[in-house]
Amino acid sequence: MTRTDLTVGAVLLAAGRSERFGRANKLLADYEGEPIVRRAARTLLDASLEDHITVVGHEAAAVRDALPDSFDIRYNDWYEDGQHTSVKEGVIAAHKRSWDAVVFALGDMPVVAPETVECLRDTFESGRESIVVPAYDGKRGNPVLFGAAHFDTLADVAGDQGGRRLIVTHPDAIQIAVDDPGVRHDVDRPGDLP
Repeated sequence: MTRTDLTVGAVLLAAGRSERFGRANKLLADYEGEPIVRRAARTLLDASLEDHITVVGHEAAAVRDALPDSFDIRYNDWYEDGQHTSVKEGVIAAHKRSWDAVVFALGDMPVVAPETVECLRDTFESGRESIVVPAYDGKRGNPVLFGAAHFDTLADVAGDQGGRRLIVTHPDAIQIAVDDPGVRHDVDRPGDLP
């Protein structure tokens, strides 16, 4: 079965406090000449997605200024309560825009290949699976695509587990192997920078 005329958007989660990174906001740290969050955003822009949203919170103005102009910015008033609050903001936006699926990407993952995002979309469009997860070297990574059937459940998730429970337990979840180590590379501490 092939699904056509679908709208797949991206939500970049960029509201966190970067507590493990130290005093600086890791999203604004330099990664090969540009802020980490800008590199993560560029991946989504270079992939074939119809719409792009970033959810900001901590140091919102500085993060917003580091992003490409083509991103719609959503502010999460509750970002200190955890990542699930940013996921909820993204789901609300996806509902309002009538997206068929959303790719949730993390603002601290600067080296995901655009082709990986396109692979998630292509897998969703060409199959019955409603959750598509990339894996590198047999290990699950990010970003993750969720079909609209999961939006309400994602909006109700609590804690920083995000959609992990859905990924692990839902029968319509599929893990696809990708040749992209970027799906496993996030920046948590200064030592993670090149």
